[in-house]
Amino acid sequence: MAAKEKVWGVLIDVERWHEWTPSISEIRRLDDTPLALGSRVRVRQPRLPEAEWRVSDFQPARGFVWVTHSPGVHSVAEHWISETGASQCRVSLRLKQTGIVSALLSPFYSGLARRYVHMEAVGLKNRCER
Repeated sequence: MAAKEKVWGVLIDVERWHEWTPSISEIRRLDDTPLALGSRVRVRQPRLPEAEWRVSDFQPARGFVWVTHSPGVHSVAEHWISETGASQCRVSLRLKQTGIVSALLSPFYSGLARRYVHMEAVGLKNRCER
């Protein structure tokens, strides 16, 4: 268990995600300002094409949503934190993909997407609790 503030600090330090989740090979910030609404990042993940994500919702100490588009696929990833006690919190991670290509490839990539979200959750928990 970890305090919300600690989890938030790890979560928004996106350029270090590769240190705690094997679902990320590299993340490069494309802006010089702290992560915020409109921030852009370039993400490399194993077995997936490189993608540029843009923060579409940002609520300090609560979470953020970022989105990416590729031909036929619109992806939305949510990262939310809620306090459950004095030094405890719950993190909710969601990935939603829509579009014609997404529907066609879903049988092949939905398992990979679930594994990557799980890796992120486990890695975040381990990073924050050590």
